[in-house]
Amino acid sequence: MTKPPSKRPPAGLPDRETLLAFLREAGAAEKTDIARHFGLKGGDRRALREMIRELEAEGALGKRGRKGFSEAGALPPVGVADVVERDIDGEMYVRLVEASADAPRALLVPDNSGKTGPAPGMGDRLLVKFVRGADGWEARLVKKLDGERNRVLGVIRKSNREVRVEPVDRRSKDVLLVPHAQAEGLKDGDLVLAAIEKGDQRYGPKRGKILETIGHEGDARAASLIAIHAHGVPTGFSEAVEQEAEHQELPSLKGREDLRDIPLITIDPQDARDHDDAVYAQRDEDPKNPGGWIVWVAIADVAAYVRPGTALDREARDKGNSTYFPDRVEPMLPERLSNGLCSLKEGENRATMAVRMVFDKDGRKTGHKFVRGLMRSHAKLSYEQAQAAIDGNPDDTTGPIMEAILYPLWNAYHCMLKGRLKRSPLQIESAERRIRMTPDGHIGSIEKRVSLEAHRLIEEMMIQANVCAAETLEQKKTPLLYRVHDAPSQEKLFNLGDFLQTIGKPWNKGEPATTKRFNKLLDETREGEHAEVVNEVILRTQMQAIYSAENVGHFGLNLDRYAHFTSPIRRYSDLIVHRGLIRALGLGKDGLTDREIAELPSIAEHVVLTERRSMAAERDAMDRYIAAFLEDRVGATFTGRITGVTRFGLFVRLDETGADGLVPVSSLGNEYFTHDDRSHALVGERSGLRWTLGRTVEVRLREATPVTGGLLFEMLSEPGPRDPNAPSARLGMRARGDKAGGYPKRGGPRPRDGGKPSGGLKGVRKGKRR
Repeated sequence: MTKPPSKRPPAGLPDRETLLAFLREAGAAEKTDIARHFGLKGGDRRALREMIRELEAEGALGKRGRKGFSEAGALPPVGVADVVERDIDGEMYVRLVEASADAPRALLVPDNSGKTGPAPGMGDRLLVKFVRGADGWEARLVKKLDGERNRVLGVIRKSNREVRVEPVDRRSKDVLLVPHAQAEGLKDGDLVLAAIEKGDQRYGPKRGKILETIGHEGDARAASLIAIHAHGVPTGFSEAVEQEAEHQELPSLKGREDLRDIPLITIDPQDARDHDDAVYAQRDEDPKNPGGWIVWVAIADVAAYVRPGTALDREARDKGNSTYFPDRVEPMLPERLSNGLCSLKEGENRATMAVRMVFDKDGRKTGHKFVRGLMRSHAKLSYEQAQAAIDGNPDDTTGPIMEAILYPLWNAYHCMLKGRLKRSPLQIESAERRIRMTPDGHIGSIEKRVSLEAHRLIEEMMIQANVCAAETLEQKKTPLLYRVHDAPSQEKLFNLGDFLQTIGKPWNKGEPATTKRFNKLLDETREGEHAEVVNEVILRTQMQAIYSAENVGHFGLNLDRYAHFTSPIRRYSDLIVHRGLIRALGLGKDGLTDREIAELPSIAEHVVLTERRSMAAERDAMDRYIAAFLEDRVGATFTGRITGVTRFGLFVRLDETGADGLVPVSSLGNEYFTHDDRSHALVGERSGLRWTLGRTVEVRLREATPVTGGLLFEMLSEPGPRDPNAPSARLGMRARGDKAGGYPKRGGPRPRDGGKPSGGLKGVRKGKRR
C-alpha cells in the first residue's frame, strides 16, 4: 500500500472527516498503517476498526487489495490493474485488482518511452500509476505483468456437455473450458479472447473466462481481425486525436517556398489510398554539369500537423507505423490526415518537405538542398499506367505529359542507375504475392507481384532522398534515427559456405562479406538448377534491418549512411527525421525537441518493435487468407519447392499461390530421418535417401485450416539419391531385428529404394523425429 503522509497529527482516535482526509491524501492504507499514523493503541485500535466498518457500510470507504481501504471512488497512486474494457474508439480501461465495486475504472494512457514493450490488450494485468484528471481517472502504464501469457485468442466450440475455446495459434496447446453461462449468446465458431483461470487442475483442458467477442471464423475479414488481436496491433483513434486531426488546416505560404509550378507527379500502386511522395526530373542546364540531371522528391509535410507533445503525436508514436492487410489498413494517422491533408492529391495544394538533388552524367550525386514548401501534384499515376506509357501505350492521362514529365523521369533514372550499378547493392529476388479481394470482402485471386521498371525508378529516387536526409543531419550535427543493416555474422557466412560446398560452389569462409561478392554468386547461379535455393540461402544469411540512434551503415544497400525520410504518413521514424531536418535547417518551430533527442535510443527500440509487430500480423493474416483460399482444394495436387528443412518436416512453397505448408517427417517413409543442417537436408538413416532444400516437388494438400493459417501436405515426389560421399549409417539399436537395407521384417513387402512406403505395416515407426 502507499506510504502514509509523514506529517503525524496529535495522537488519538481521529474523527470521521480527519480519517477520510488522511485516506484522501494517502490514496489507500491498511488498518495498521492508519493506527500507526495516528498513534493508536489498545482500545483506540478497536474503535478505529469499528469506525472503518461503519464508513464502509455507509459507502464512504471502499476496499483496495486484501487489507487496504480508500475513500470511495478514489484510487491509490500506484496499483495492479486489469484491462477490462475497450470502447468504440479503441480506448482501453483498467480496473484495480481486488477492489470493491466503488473503485472506478481508469482510462489507460499509452506509454511513450518504448520501455514497456508491446501495447497492452484485453485481459492484460498491468502495474500502473493512477492520476485523477479533469475528465476522470487515468492509468499510466509502468509495466505489463503476466497477463499476456494468460490470454488465449480462440474459437468457440459448443457441445451439449461443454463449451471449449480452441486457440487460433498453431503453436498453442491451451484449449480452455468455459462455463455455459459465459457462453450464452455465443455461437459455434465465434472468435473470442479468453483468459486462463488459475486453478489446481493438472490434467485435461484448463479453465477459462471469456473477455471479449471479436467476430466469427466465417467472416470474410476474420483473418485480419485475428492477426490484429493476436499481435496487439492498436486500432482506431481516441476522440482527442480525431478532434485534433479535424482542426488541422493547410499551412499558408508564410515561411515556405512556392513549388506549385514544378510539375511533380505521384506514382503509386493502383489501390493506394494515400500518396506521400511525388517526383520530377529535368536536365541540369549548368554548363559545369554536362549530361547531368536535377531530380526533385517531394514528401508530405506531416510534421506541420503532428507536433511534439500532442495527442496526435502520442498515438502515432504508440502505433509506430501503419499495418497493412489485404482487406484493410490500420493507419498510423487518422484519415483526415493520412487520406486528406497529408496525401499529395492531384490538383490540390499540399504542404511538403522536398529535396532537390543534382546528379552528374555518371549517376553520382553532386549536391542536394532541402526545401519546405507548398506544392501541387500535376498527375496521379499507377505503376502499371506509367510503365505502359513508357512502353509505348500512353492513355489520356499519360499522353499529354510524356515529353515534359515521363521521358525526363526515365532518362534521369537511367542516369542514376549507373551510380547504383557501381554501388552494387544486394540483388536478392523476392517472390512477393498479392491477394486481390472481391467487393464483398472475399479472396478473388492470389497473384505474384510483377516487378516493373517504374517500381525500381521510384525506389531509387526514394533511396537517394533518404541518403540526403542522413547526410544533411550528420553535416548539421543533429542526432537522427538511422535505418541500419549490419553485415552478416561470421557464423552465418560459415553456414553458407558449408551449404555451397554441397552443391559444388566454392566459397572462401575467411573472406569478408560484401554485396559484390554475394551478387557475383547470385549471377553465377541465376540460370542453373540451384538458382532459387541459393537466392533463399543468401537471403537467410542476411541480418535484419533496424532503426538505431547509432550508425553502422546499410549493408544491403551498400551505403555508409541511410535514414527513412520518404514515408512519414505511415512510419514514425520518418516523422522524427523530418523534425530533425526542420530543426537543423531552421525551417520552423515544430522541429525535433531536446526531449526527443534524449529519447532517440528508446524511440528507435520502440519503432523496431512496432515494425516487427506489424510484419508478424501481416504475415499471419496472409497465411490465414491463403488457407481460406485453398480450403476448397483439399485433395488437389500442386507443384512447389522445398523452402525449409527441419527436424520435424519439410516446408514446401507452392508455385501457384506462394503458400507455405508442412510435410510432416512422419509421412516421409518407413525409417528415421536425421536433419543435416550443413547441407539443409533430411537424410534417411537406413537408405541415405535425401530431401534437400530447393528441390522441386509434387505434393497433395491434405488439410487447410483458415482459422490458424495452417496447410498440411502429403509428399508425392521421390526422395533424392544417397550422397556417395556420406559415411555409412550407424543404426545402433534401431537396426536390430531388421533385414539388410533397414526395412522391417514383417507386415508387408519391402518398398523399392526411393519409393513411398506401403501402408498398414505393423511394428513400424515412421519418420520418428530425433
